[in-house]
Amino acid sequence: MSAPVLITGARPYGGEPTDLLLRDGVIAQIGQVADAPEGAEVIDAAGLVALPGFVDLHTHLREPGGEDAETIATGSEAAALGGFTCVFAMPNTDPVADSAVVVEHVWRRGREVGLVDVHPVGAVTVGLAGARLAELGTMAASPAGVRMFSDDGMCVHDPLIMRRALEYASALDVVIAQHAEDPRLTEGAQAHEGAVAARLGLTGWPATAEETIVARDCALAREAGAALHVCHVSSVHTVAVLRAAKAAGVRVSSEVTPHHLLLTDTLLTSYDPVNKVNPPLRTAVDTKAMRDALAEGVIDCVATDHAPHPAQVKDCEWAAARPGMLGLQTALSVLVHTMVEPGLLDWRGVARVLSERPAEIAGLADQGRPLEVGELATLTLVDPDAVWTVRGSELASLAANTPYEGMRLPARVVATVLRGRVTARDGKVRT
Repeated sequence: MSAPVLITGARPYGGEPTDLLLRDGVIAQIGQVADAPEGAEVIDAAGLVALPGFVDLHTHLREPGGEDAETIATGSEAAALGGFTCVFAMPNTDPVADSAVVVEHVWRRGREVGLVDVHPVGAVTVGLAGARLAELGTMAASPAGVRMFSDDGMCVHDPLIMRRALEYASALDVVIAQHAEDPRLTEGAQAHEGAVAARLGLTGWPATAEETIVARDCALAREAGAALHVCHVSSVHTVAVLRAAKAAGVRVSSEVTPHHLLLTDTLLTSYDPVNKVNPPLRTAVDTKAMRDALAEGVIDCVATDHAPHPAQVKDCEWAAARPGMLGLQTALSVLVHTMVEPGLLDWRGVARVLSERPAEIAGLADQGRPLEVGELATLTLVDPDAVWTVRGSELASLAANTPYEGMRLPARVVATVLRGRVTARDGKVRT
């Protein structure tokens, strides 16, 4: 077990200052601690907010096969520095994580690195091709214990395949996470279908391509009694579908990315491929709808869709550039800027959307736990008054494709603790 940790003067959920004593991996005491135990690491947390460790349901770690963009080690470093204690690694690797062999590799490598809990997401279909179901049961029963399946980056477009996947998910008590994009409506798409794309001469990605798939899948999930999770919601119209489905009792959850809370398609006028992402940046009407839906709970949580790319496939002409943005180390700051500063969320709300609700969606019993005596000591300390300037070259990821380059953002993670062990502190990781 790790040495005891004494955190002094922290504000759990933004409340009154108190001390937290972490011992043997759990929160042993909350309240004034007169003397630090022998050998304890002491963290002066005066003015800092203590929150449960963050859980990201949507991370691209690129390993195996894409180690020029990211590795499980570097992605784990970025996650720990961003306040995350758990990430779900998407399956669009090379080879695809569509078998027990590949998901076990990702899971074991995450355990070896040890900075965050790395849960592999299994592919829904073999090779992400959408034609034949992968071995969901084998992956779920493997040591990796896969809890979520997705063809993210590709939509499970065939309704029969999706129906069968949801039926299996119901029997296995796992979650199907859908990248909602009707490919017949987005062929050749380069940007949100609207005035900006028309002016720039870019083929449009209509919001209906997302909305129609979500509506279809909610109906299929209702029929199967299965848990459906909608990845990276981006359209105001999709919010209406989700609200109606939840009201009807459908087991549907959803996520929004930080960039869809903040950035709009007006950034595309520079033709800078750093702003190219899938689904695309949409309008200010959509970003407002994302914020309101997150505050209301119609959208359940924030997920980064952390998508690192090497310069050769990102710093090129727009049409050839790969979509995706970094997100792990900026997620909290963007959330504070878009949701906390305007009063849409308080710090308990931040805990809900970054920790508690994603852990619940994934069925995790050891993440997203309350900051209470006897609970696992998995938490994050945040400086709410910090202001920092984003520099892609200074982030832990191997890639530097951040859309926030040069932007001054509020709040910063000071320390991250995983089951009583400090994994990051003051901008450095503890391996």
